[in-house]
Parts: sequence; structure tokens; C-alpha cells
Amino acid sequence: MLVNWILIVVGALCVLVEVAMGGFAGFDLVLVGSAVAAGGVVGLIAGNPAVGLIVSVALSLAYIALGRRWVRAHLRHATVASNADAVVGQRALVVQRVAEHGPGQVRVRDEIWRAAPARGAAGPFEPGAEVTVEDVDGVTLLVR
Repeated sequence: MLVNWILIVVGALCVLVEVAMGGFAGFDLVLVGSAVAAGGVVGLIAGNPAVGLIVSVALSLAYIALGRRWVRAHLRHATVASNADAVVGQRALVVQRVAEHGPGQVRVRDEIWRAAPARGAAGPFEPGAEVTVEDVDGVTLLVR
């Protein structure tokens, strides 16, 4: 019976460590800890520590062999470019003259941005011209 309680405590500690550390193990400790604790509970219900150990090991191995890849795929999130990073490479329409010593404005999608010519760009760019955003410098788009 003591073995089953040890399994429950160890499983709970695994879950607590994962939560306290902010998911550093990629949610693995939560699931393995839950498997170990569940084995301990089954062992208590069955009244047999060997059953608790076998169930704990079987559930943990099943997660590692079968469930880990599925969990990782569903926890992974795609990186979304921020507003400024998302405009690099986009086409823009000049709405206010963009010159080397006189930054102007361009429209990218439905937003107006401050713009300056990129290094080596043949400017100035007059209103109505179509340019490509090459880079972002602070809040200024560098266009070509």
C-alpha cells in the first residue's frame, strides 16, 4: 500500500514541478506524473502495489511511445510576425513623396506608414508609385 501512495505523491510532484517551472518540459511531466499517480490510484483500488507499479509503467510508456508526438504537435504554435515584421516584403503605395532627406508615407494594406528609401534605392518615390518594403527601422519602413 505504501508503494501506491508513493506513486501518487511522486506523480503529483511531477505535475507541480512542471506547473511551477512554467512548462519547461513541454507538458511531459504533467502527463507522465498523471500516469504515475493514476497507477498509484489503481493500485490502491486493487489493493496491490504490483498492479500500481505495472499500470504506472504501462501508462508512462504508452504516453512516451504514442502520445508524446501528438501532444507536442498540438502544443506547438506558429510564430506570427508582429505588425512591423509582417510588412517586410509587402508591396506598398506611396501616398506622400519619399525621398532620401525627406521621409514620406506609404500605404501597406490598410495602414499608413512613415517611409524612407532603403540604402541604395533609386529615389525619390512620388505619390502613386508602387514600392516594396525592404526593412523596418524603428517605426519607419525602408522601401525600394
